[in-house]
Amino acid sequence: MRPAKMAGPDKPRRGDGPGTAVITRTKPQTKRPSLYRVLLLNDDYTPMEFVVHVLERFFNKNREEANRIMLHVHHHGVGECGVFTYEVAETKVTQVMDFARKHQHPLQCVMEKK
Repeated sequence: MRPAKMAGPDKPRRGDGPGTAVITRTKPQTKRPSLYRVLLLNDDYTPMEFVVHVLERFFNKNREEANRIMLHVHHHGVGECGVFTYEVAETKVTQVMDFARKHQHPLQCVMEKK
């Protein structure tokens, strides 16, 4: 008497003939990256035209949209410039802050998870 062979992941089960094996592939589940809102904060010293320039330069806003966002920041204290992945949002915040400091404005730019 011979011992029965165990069916394993690479061995056919008893009764399975050649060509009847089923191969399954699992698809890796890709997760969407977290998104972050980039926000400008109002202050009493940064000129409105400078804020419009920042929105046009770093967030690719046209003049009309940049003015709308700037007025929203002015009236509500905070305004959203865009929504980005973490790395892009972080880069934009750094660019805006560096640009504001270089031009001696106290403009604040922050990011928050959406």
